[in-house]
Amino acid sequence: MKSRTALISVYDKTGIADFAKTLTELGWQIYSSGGTAKALTAAGVPVTDVAELVGGEAILGHRVVTLSREIHAGLLARDTPEDRAELERLRVPYIDLVCVDLYPLSGEIAKPGSTPESVIEQTDIGGPTMLRSAAKGRRIVIARPQQRTEVLKWLQAGEPDAATFRTRLAAAAEAVVADYALTSARYTSRGLHDGLVGTQVLAAKYGENAWQTPAGLHTTDSNDPLALDRFELVAGAAPSYNNLAELDRHLQTITHIAAGFEQNFGRVPAIALGTKHGNPCGAAAAETPADAIKAMVTGDTRAIFGGLVSTNFEIDEALAELLLTHCQPAGRRLLDAVIAPSFTPEAIAHLSRKGDKCRFLANPELAKIGKNSLNSAPHLRPVRGGFLRQPGYTFILDLKDPNLTTTGTLSGDQAKDLILAWAVGSTSNSNTITLVKSGQLIGNGVGQQDRVSCCELAVKRATDGQHDITGAVAYSDSFFPFPDGPQVLIDAGISAIWSTTGSVRDHETTELCAKHHVALYQLPDTQARGFFGH
Repeated sequence: MKSRTALISVYDKTGIADFAKTLTELGWQIYSSGGTAKALTAAGVPVTDVAELVGGEAILGHRVVTLSREIHAGLLARDTPEDRAELERLRVPYIDLVCVDLYPLSGEIAKPGSTPESVIEQTDIGGPTMLRSAAKGRRIVIARPQQRTEVLKWLQAGEPDAATFRTRLAAAAEAVVADYALTSARYTSRGLHDGLVGTQVLAAKYGENAWQTPAGLHTTDSNDPLALDRFELVAGAAPSYNNLAELDRHLQTITHIAAGFEQNFGRVPAIALGTKHGNPCGAAAAETPADAIKAMVTGDTRAIFGGLVSTNFEIDEALAELLLTHCQPAGRRLLDAVIAPSFTPEAIAHLSRKGDKCRFLANPELAKIGKNSLNSAPHLRPVRGGFLRQPGYTFILDLKDPNLTTTGTLSGDQAKDLILAWAVGSTSNSNTITLVKSGQLIGNGVGQQDRVSCCELAVKRATDGQHDITGAVAYSDSFFPFPDGPQVLIDAGISAIWSTTGSVRDHETTELCAKHHVALYQLPDTQARGFFGH
């Protein structure tokens, strides 16, 4: 078999010597340049410097190394007698494999103190160009470190289904380059150009509805420890599209609860959250996991049936029993998914449903959530013909905010209830009025076209859940245009209200609350409006 040639040029040298050694053991000749060549030589790997191929050392401050006719001829030549003969005449090797990773552009952009000049210096040109030439030439192209082991195993297995394998590698390389170029365009244009490049990591049976196929989860290789692809399915059926969409909503709400409590009270309590169709129907913040689960499942015992539950603590058998039976008059409470930092085997056995219909998703990072856990990435929303772009939902209500205006005073327990209500209401579909009492969500009036209806719905859901509203606090995700909404809440027994200011009738709401001795806490709508999920 003819000797084959690999070109290796990587920024991160971790593991590259072992990869190159295995290639040489398989009979490959290695070309490399600069720091990679030095690292391989130091590790005892025979390597030929690219300078011998291109006819000279790197020039222009190492800006030009692999951008040469010889390199790209070796990558783009077809495997035909004519092209092979031309390469031989030019004394250029046919390059069979390229292993490249790129300068850390995203890391430089994110680095405190980075400058346009430093970003330019960390903008790779030769690497992306080699990847694209190798992809077009259908070489064995490795653009991600985790592909190295896969390629070695494939080579050692005799290169089965070679065309399909190479094409898949070429597609991955094109995606890496596309994302890299998009990162540069986004930075250089200051957001004028934007988009997403993702890799499918999970195929769902269908989308929101059975006729919406294909569907699945794509990852953008985010460093976010709470990214959806970082959750491990430890038991149960594969999550559906709707499960994954709801998981994303859970992360919005549970991290807002944790952030609000850490910001205002210095610690994160035990949190349990239950949702249906993305909106919380049960939420609680308590001193113990057991108390959090009890309060969560009794927030709305009807709506939680078939819902999703998440916590910031491990689920063991005793907690699983509470999820299934606490205040359940007969049988077991059915849940579609449970999301937690971890599960004991006994808890999984206890919660499992026939046909694996309860999914168990684990991520240890849930046990660490706090005010630094909010999703700070820009929020992109597909619309017809393009997408909308806005910053993420990162506002945290601070009850010591200097812009806060108050009528009356909250007790310590009311302040905690208000933070829980804010976190739930500001991550529910607007318009929203949210009622909380004693650390428990008791009514969530979401998605209404007018604010009075939100108030009436929140009160109805609390009443239907057989909760005593007297003394509860209410959160409004925007200002009250008229005092009729607050009147509904006050008549129901609410003792404190949060809203924003911004209505020409704000004074009427203030006067009404003062008249009935109801505490009213407010920030400007431009600062603290909590609209979500339009």
